Amino acid sequence: MPKHSKPRDGSLQFWPRKRAKRIYPSVSFIGNRVPVFAGWKAGMTHIQTVDNKKKSKTFGRTITKSATILETPPLLVCALRFYKKNASSGFFVSGEQWIKIPKFMKRKVPTQPSVKNYDGIFDHVRIVVVTQPSKSNMKKIKPEIFEIPYDSEKAKTMLGKEIDISEVFKDGEFVDVTSITKGHGFTGPVKRFGIKIQGRKDAQHHRHAGSLGGVVPRHIDWRVPLPGQHGFHRRTELNKNIIKIGKNPKDVNPSGGFINYGIVKSSYVLLDGSIPGHKKRLVLMRKAVRKSYPSLQDLKYVSLESQQGR
Repeated sequence: MPKHSKPRDGSLQFWPRKRAKRIYPSVSFIGNRVPVFAGWKAGMTHIQTVDNKKKSKTFGRTITKSATILETPPLLVCALRFYKKNASSGFFVSGEQWIKIPKFMKRKVPTQPSVKNYDGIFDHVRIVVVTQPSKSNMKKIKPEIFEIPYDSEKAKTMLGKEIDISEVFKDGEFVDVTSITKGHGFTGPVKRFGIKIQGRKDAQHHRHAGSLGGVVPRHIDWRVPLPGQHGFHRRTELNKNIIKIGKNPKDVNPSGGFINYGIVKSSYVLLDGSIPGHKKRLVLMRKAVRKSYPSLQDLKYVSLESQQGR
């Protein structure tokens, strides 16, 4: 048998591997009409659906797989942000219009000069939304505020109104999810990159890289697996299928609630598979940027068994 060699198991796609700037992510998008919404990760469960992939060996049969539940109360539109195009530096903020800051926002927001007349001052507009933890099971005091794209014509009439998840996405659509992954702090190269542990007869250390490179050049290459920050990174996973969007939490709440979250109280989204991030962490969803076709799944069963271990 050939000897299995694994000098490193971590991806070189992301560099540097440092902590995210904040605990909830920003969302990247192209254009001004990309649907975006946000929700808090409640937990996972298992479901049974009819396999609708025609090339699958289990096509047409009932299969069991995992799913993730996000609690998605409505987002409140608290501001409009206007952008003007500049030939040299691209888009810049030409003005803002805010509603009266609600008490639950718990913060003072620095604003640009207020705009009363919309005509001719912008090339496109985005909306600033705030989450509403009081309408969910989250015991947060300070809500999240972030900017999302929106239709410029409709945005003018949305100030001070709420956006519901059912207005943005439909069952069967594909979304890209962005979140901050679980943080593990400062860890060694074995846990961080999955390198092989040295044998019993190796001198001094065992949980380290066998070689740090050559004598020349006289520095350690950035590809060498070294200890450092592990987790708490901003990551995006593509093409997650929306199995169901619902308003009745009893359809997904397990007996005794989700561990480390509790029960879902408002509208929810059931996503196929797992997503990055810890429970109670905000997850941003945008319409899939890669080519995809809506795929409605025939949902037969959602497990409501207790997750408390008894």
